[in-house]
Amino acid sequence: MAEYGEHESSEDPLHVLRHSTAHLLAAAVTELYPDARYGIGPPVQDGFYYDFAFSKPVSESDLPAIESRMRRLAQEDRPFAQETMTREQALAEFRRRGQDYKIELIKDKVEGDEVSVYRTGDFLDLCRGPHVKSTRDLKAFKLLRVAGAYWRGDEKQPQLTRIYGTAWSTQRELEEHLKFLEEAEKRDHKKLGKELKLFTVDERVGPGLPLWLPAGATVRRELERFIVDEELARGYLHVRTPDVARLDLYRQSGHAQLYGENMYPPMRFEDGEELELRPVNCPHHIVVFQSELRSYRDLPMRIAEIGNNWRYERSGTLIGLNRVRAFALNDAHIFCTPDQLMDEVKAAIDLALYFSDVLGIDEFSYRLSARDDVKDKWLGTEEQWERAQAALIEALESMGQTYELGVGEAAFYGPKIDFQVKDAHRREFTNSTVQVDFQLPERFALEYVAEDGTRQRPVMVHRGAAGSMERLFSYLIERYVGAFPTWLHPVQVVVVPITDAQHDYARVIAERLRKLKLRVEVDDRPERMQRKIRDAQARKVPYMTIAGAREAEAGRVNVRDRAGAQTDEGLDEFAERVALEVAERRR
Repeated sequence: MAEYGEHESSEDPLHVLRHSTAHLLAAAVTELYPDARYGIGPPVQDGFYYDFAFSKPVSESDLPAIESRMRRLAQEDRPFAQETMTREQALAEFRRRGQDYKIELIKDKVEGDEVSVYRTGDFLDLCRGPHVKSTRDLKAFKLLRVAGAYWRGDEKQPQLTRIYGTAWSTQRELEEHLKFLEEAEKRDHKKLGKELKLFTVDERVGPGLPLWLPAGATVRRELERFIVDEELARGYLHVRTPDVARLDLYRQSGHAQLYGENMYPPMRFEDGEELELRPVNCPHHIVVFQSELRSYRDLPMRIAEIGNNWRYERSGTLIGLNRVRAFALNDAHIFCTPDQLMDEVKAAIDLALYFSDVLGIDEFSYRLSARDDVKDKWLGTEEQWERAQAALIEALESMGQTYELGVGEAAFYGPKIDFQVKDAHRREFTNSTVQVDFQLPERFALEYVAEDGTRQRPVMVHRGAAGSMERLFSYLIERYVGAFPTWLHPVQVVVVPITDAQHDYARVIAERLRKLKLRVEVDDRPERMQRKIRDAQARKVPYMTIAGAREAEAGRVNVRDRAGAQTDEGLDEFAERVALEVAERRR
């Protein structure tokens, strides 16, 4: 069973232990802060949290005292005792305690007249359990951080203080997890993005609207070139479409009705025109398809774009580059005949696998995201959904791929295959997708001329083989800890002259490398050579070439890579070696 709230129940022992530790946290908080009001405290992946409303600010500096009180309560061997109250008894009890959030949950979430509560000493919580037997069973836990969170995830509601923690069965498991968190923090893309000057977020621009700095923009440019070139080689037709459209276009697609809460408010003008920042590229690509009558000879038609999308994500959900309000999606829409559908789905999966292989995305899983039974969430008939889902299953199984089922995770117009990737903190996110859609071709009355001269309806495949540039970049920062493969790195070679007398030769080296389209910097600052080398290593530059009097006379370079290896090479030999490494996109 579970907390009365927004979270699924589970009787997994570790889930139960973490749920119980969340109650222990709330018990300690209410002893230390008697006027604190408590909201929801569920277990989550690797830990738990609890939301509170405090009368005065609570920060991470207060966590040691709260954790100390938790340990004292744990040693007191307080039982977790379940009780059943009537609805009126529960309302009266939480009203007496001044816990208005629990009163709201009883009114909104509890069905019938029986209300389950758990008592831990003097602490009482609205909860269906289960829990461990006693607080003495909670021996390995740690409070981690404090964050803000809107009550029930609604930004129109009060903002509460969320305290995160982790709990494990043994102290050894806890210590291993804390060590993992320490390592993950070193990889965190937000931290590295700032240190390596890759991107920034400024409140004057707005949350969730990242600014790509020169170094980050260089990486993005290389990614886009790689992606577009490969798609062109596979028969995609790249287009450019605007970031805005008339709102009626999204009414026709169904996004305005079924996706409206994630869209920005429309821009309305005195003449009645309504323009909308696009949350997706699909309707634009449909209009491209409809710009002329297509023949069966034109199909499959693969329309692609790295298109800007705008979605109003709630401020509490924004995370670095992983969840933003403006992003560029490696998007494509394939218009094909029913007979071509299977091959196109498999080709889309194959392209995503190729991108993953080149970029080093080596740990991911497949999720088949299907509809649930809430009928007003989905467009189309059950038969159409079954056909679309069957096509995705057949494609995955014919390629020998295993998958898990994500019920209720589909797009509103059709099921999809999600490539699920984990970041450095083991948080899972969707990087690539392949979706089969019978609905939008119907809503837009798409047609092509079949071989027998009749007008037929194409099938649509939505596909994001590399995902968004923002999420992809965040993954790559963490995957390589900022030490990108040479072909992606913002600066591939730093030339370091030992003295001012070698400045001319340093420029000769740089010019030779630039002729091979390599990205080069000459560090001619009035600093010691070792300082320049350390600075280049801190920026994780792949290669440093040291130019001294001996190298200048012999036309050679002393090369150091970021791993510490040193070689002495001829200038042409080194230039061609690095150029080949870049051309082959080696990892």
